[in-house]
Amino acid sequence: MKSWILSLGINMIVYGKNVAKDLLVSPDKIKKIYLQEGFSDKELLSSIEKTNLKIEYRSKREMDDLADGLHQGIILTVPDYQYHDLDSVLKNNTEGIVVMLDHIEDPHNFGAIIRTCEAAGIHSIIIAKDRQVPVTSTVMKTSVGTVDNMKIVLVSNLVNSIEKLKQEGYWIIGTSLENSVDYREVDYDGKIVIIIGNEGKGISRLVSQKCDYLVKIPMYGKTNSLNASVAAGIMIYEVIRNRK
Repeated sequence: MKSWILSLGINMIVYGKNVAKDLLVSPDKIKKIYLQEGFSDKELLSSIEKTNLKIEYRSKREMDDLADGLHQGIILTVPDYQYHDLDSVLKNNTEGIVVMLDHIEDPHNFGAIIRTCEAAGIHSIIIAKDRQVPVTSTVMKTSVGTVDNMKIVLVSNLVNSIEKLKQEGYWIIGTSLENSVDYREVDYDGKIVIIIGNEGKGISRLVSQKCDYLVKIPMYGKTNSLNASVAAGIMIYEVIRNRK
């Protein structure tokens, strides 16, 4: 079961107390709850009792086999994430900012980026179908349940999507260490797409060629790059600050 997509039929497994607390606020999407024998979190038990959800108790070993991470004694099954259509997202994008991920492979990075976007009031993320981690249980756990507040678009081709975004008046800002300017030197007024590249390879050549600007975050220490989710956070909040 240790894979990117952890599913039971058409349902996805999510786990952890923070995710459970978030989902139990609006429990309509929860199909079933698994609790470890002896589970004693009074707050969560009280929230669960207010629902009519089916609960099954399992041993620690059974819970460990079901989840591929730290479940904290609670596992829930929810429907697989339903991705959004690019046209509808652009039509309703009132904040004028979109984040595009160029083949992020680490679910923890993806989840952290989702959480940062939601905190910053950005609700649109575009990802590719291939060589990109999809929305999984680990992504949901890392995002602390904020996935449901996001409009994540799954596209076949990032370059074609960039062309469409340009037709809609968006400026494309890619993060790159090469042929780029300091990220603080760009005016982020107007409709903006922020592109965050792959953890090891950065943004692809074809994607970088479609960017209006390539920007970099200066490195003052011995390391020559930042974690993708950290870079995304810096870029997102610089765009927000610049537009105030």
